[in-house]
Order: sequence, then C-alpha cells, then structure tokens
Amino acid sequence: MAQIIDGKALAEKFRAQIKADIDRLKTKGIQPGLAFVMVGKHPPSQIYVANKQKACAAVGIDNFLDALPADTSEQELLAHIDKLNRNPKIHGILVQLPIPPHINTKKVICQIDPKKDVDGLHPENLGKFFLNLPGTRPPTAQGILHLIETTGINIKGKDACMVGRSAIVGRPTAMLLAKNHATVTLCHRFTENLPEKTKVADILVVAIGHPRYIQGDWIKKGAVVIDVGITRLPDASISGDVDFAAAKKRASAISPVPGGVGPMTIAMLLKNTVDACETIERIS
Repeated sequence: MAQIIDGKALAEKFRAQIKADIDRLKTKGIQPGLAFVMVGKHPPSQIYVANKQKACAAVGIDNFLDALPADTSEQELLAHIDKLNRNPKIHGILVQLPIPPHINTKKVICQIDPKKDVDGLHPENLGKFFLNLPGTRPPTAQGILHLIETTGINIKGKDACMVGRSAIVGRPTAMLLAKNHATVTLCHRFTENLPEKTKVADILVVAIGHPRYIQGDWIKKGAVVIDVGITRLPDASISGDVDFAAAKKRASAISPVPGGVGPMTIAMLLKNTVDACETIERIS
C-alpha cells in the first residue's frame, strides 16, 4: 500500500519557516504585501483566493483583494495593474485566472512587473526559468517538486511522465523535473498509447482535469504519483485525475485530492511573495 503524501502537513511545516522569514523582515521595518485581482464572479476562483488570503494572514503577509466587475475593459485592467506595479506596499501581484474572454490573458500577465509576478508566468521569469537564472518559478511546479522530494526518491536519472502541458502546471513541472536530471516524457491530448508512457514512469504527475482518468493498471509498480487535478463531481464529492483507490495499491507514494498539491501550491506562493519582497527591498 502506498505512502499517502500529506500535502497539508508538509505545507504547514513549510509555512512555519516562511513566517519566521517574515518576522525577520518585520524587525527591519518591512511588511510583505500581496495583491489579488479578480475580474467578475467565478465561484471556484473566489474559493481559491479566499484560501490564499487566509494563508497570507496566517504567516503575516498583508493581502489586498481588488474585485473588479466582469465588464471591466482590458485597458482598465491593465491600468489597474500598473497602479499596483507602482505601489510600494505591494510586493506581489496575482491576477486570478480565468478572466473574462474579452480580455487578453497574455497582455495581462505581461503587464505585471516581473519582480512582482509571484505566479512566475511573465515571459521574463519563464525565460530565466528556462536558462536556470534567478527568478520566480511557478508555485504549483515548485510544490509538486517538494512533494516528490519528501518521498525520498532520487529524481536524478529516473523516468518521469508529465500528463498535461499547460503553461501553469504541465510545462513548468516538466522543465523542473528535467532540471533535476530526470528523463521526462511530456504527454497531452494527442499522445498516442498514453498507458504505455505512464506504465514505465518512476515519477508520474497528472494535471488534465479529467476525474479518475488514469487507471491503476497504468501505473508502474512502486512509482511516485502526484495528482494535480481537482474536479467536483455531480454527487458533490471531489476527485483527482487518478483513480486513487486503484493507484495506491501499485504506487510507492501518492498525493491525495484534496490535501495534496493544493496546500503546497499556496505555500510556494507565500514563499514567492517573501522572495519578491526581499528582492524589491534589496535585502539579502
């Protein structure tokens, strides 16, 4: 039976160190601040932001929520972000996605000051990520790597399979695994014979948004499995992308849904905010 990777407990331990770092900053008269921007009312996004705000408050990060109406124009949103860029009390800016379709998401991401881009999605930060230069890394990818490392597996030389190639999760995670010397296969909707790819993976990460898509017999015996997907089913239960009951009989370690990747993603977001604060305030 697989080890269940307790993301909540790991995140709590990680947040304790973040709080200590923030307390140190406060002794120097510096207060980290994170601004959340939402456009329109999207219930899942409202829940996500509320959870992030709660986490900020717990470690001592000032957080500000700017909830803009759904009919906010693209130019108005860009101007609002520019104001946040120039606000010295704000060290991190997070525009909660998705945003209404009349607004160009790429333009919005590019409008954020790269130093305040705590999601790590600005082209400058992604370029630095690719070149292995100092910069902000996407928090979900960082959280996934931390969960994998806590299992004790030596990533170097292992076969890793990333199912899903989104800019927020799939591609950054594949890159981070490759930087840690895994041999990475990146799969997507056009991948042929997907089970053949997953069955040979020592490390399997899944982020596709299809509940219980990955079957237990698709998993290599002893693999580490990280399930990023989260879907609310018609019966109100929550499911990941992996058939958890079947997978835990084959994997050596597996992250649950909920309580796996989500808490670590938020913890890494807090870390990115503190790092941004230190960079902006020029504190080593």
